[in-house]
Amino acid sequence: QVQLVESGGGLVQPGGSLRLSCAASGSIFRFNTMGWYRQAPGKQRESVARIGISGVENYADSLKGRFTISRDITKNTAYLQMNNLKPEDTAVYYCNTYPPLYAWGQGTQVTVSS
Repeated sequence: QVQLVESGGGLVQPGGSLRLSCAASGSIFRFNTMGWYRQAPGKQRESVARIGISGVENYADSLKGRFTISRDITKNTAYLQMNNLKPEDTAVYYCNTYPPLYAWGQGTQVTVSS
């Protein structure tokens, strides 16, 4: 059973930055597109960023230019650098393959507020 553990969330002021980490058991990053997802209160989980096997990155239009996804295949760890955070970025952030193939982890809460 693949386990995904997200970390790095917290409370940050608008305009601030956070770097999220996703540790995965097993070497799943080597052979799969990896993605970050988020779920805000009252909304469905949505894809925000993904990085392909070749390293090609894709982002949701709403956060293009502010978020950067990366991964360290040797460490089975993915990252999401979030800059210029806005209140609408407040959500629980999850990682998984894209499309999601494994059980969801607990996620990490990101709260953007003054």
